[in-house]
Amino acid sequence: MPSITLNHITKIEGHAKLYVEIKDNKVLKCELSSVEGSRYFEGILKGKHYYEAHEITSRICGICSCGHNVAATSAIENALGIEVSKQTLALKKLMTLGERIRSHATHLYFLALPDYMGYESALAMLPKYKKEVKRALSLMRFGNNLVKVIGGRDLHQVSMTVGGFLKIPKKQELDELAESAKILKEDAIETAKLFSKLTLYNIDDRCEHFSLHEKEEYAMLNSSLVSEKARFSEYEYLKYFEEYHNNYSTANFVSKDSKSFLVGSLSRINNNREQLSKDAKAILLSSSIKFPNTNPFTNNFCQAVELVHSMDQVIELCNSLTPKEERLVKPKLKKTRGVSAVEVPRGTLFHDYTLDKEGVIVHANIITPTALNLKNMEENIRNMLPVLIKKGNEEQVNLEIEKLIRCYDPCFSCSTHFLKVNWKRS
Repeated sequence: MPSITLNHITKIEGHAKLYVEIKDNKVLKCELSSVEGSRYFEGILKGKHYYEAHEITSRICGICSCGHNVAATSAIENALGIEVSKQTLALKKLMTLGERIRSHATHLYFLALPDYMGYESALAMLPKYKKEVKRALSLMRFGNNLVKVIGGRDLHQVSMTVGGFLKIPKKQELDELAESAKILKEDAIETAKLFSKLTLYNIDDRCEHFSLHEKEEYAMLNSSLVSEKARFSEYEYLKYFEEYHNNYSTANFVSKDSKSFLVGSLSRINNNREQLSKDAKAILLSSSIKFPNTNPFTNNFCQAVELVHSMDQVIELCNSLTPKEERLVKPKLKKTRGVSAVEVPRGTLFHDYTLDKEGVIVHANIITPTALNLKNMEENIRNMLPVLIKKGNEEQVNLEIEKLIRCYDPCFSCSTHFLKVNWKRS
């Protein structure tokens, strides 16, 4: 009986390993696990005041700090009945877009692309693909700067708080961001063209694809959740999703009706492609990749399309804002519960808080996109392996599994290197 042990999966956020057992070309075990220590953030939040939630949860992950910041403040605002201004909502969206741009650019060029170009890393690509690496760095730099201007710093942002922003960006800063986005939009378009031409392994994964959805815009927050079979509010997520633990992983898993499903860029575009910006939609339609799509390997292309859309959104939001100082709403404290779902780079992020009458957190639940996707990743690997083993050698099998896991862009740091691959045969 052969077994595959991928001890440390490289080129992802955080640390994970994969163990697979195979007999007679049948997969007996498929265990994808986080190998990070337990994070205990939900426990840390208990006993803290409502206004501390976003400052604590942004520390869950540096890459996703904006998403946790926005999700936490939005959940607390929902709990306390705070209706934020249009300006605050626009600034939240800009911060979310900045994080999406820098995260997608990092993942696409530094984590995913080397696999398809036959390199170990983006640094190894540099002599031949200098233009592409420089393009990635420009996009990442812009995303970081956007987050810094809106959030006060590029990691663990300090400007946003419950009910609004403590510091408002100047109009000149917004104008400069809009001009930079206009210039860098061409880099985003070239990225989408590049990823539309890659040769992909084909999987027909007919799972449900979940994302936020709005009729009028490409949803990011404060929206209903939809799939091919369901529509429900963010407050109803526990009626549909079941969170559970496997003893081989410190990261939780999530299922719907005991089945796996998908969140992320592919799900967002499957559900919201009509709401994409004009140029992003044109790239989607001109590609040979057709939608709705059921191949998780197309998630990389979907992230690239979202880069184009994000640039258009940044331009539109920055041009529409006339920034002004606003007084924060002082909330009326009460025993209450608030939930927020936010579309972050890797998929839908849930924050759920219960407060006592003094505004102290008595219960917290955070479900990340990687936790939502883990079961589906395992199912994809389980279905791929018998075909791969027949067609390829051990090295090819390992590479395709790595590419599959990386196309999900998992972040195991949020959920709470393949250094060596061992094959054992009986």
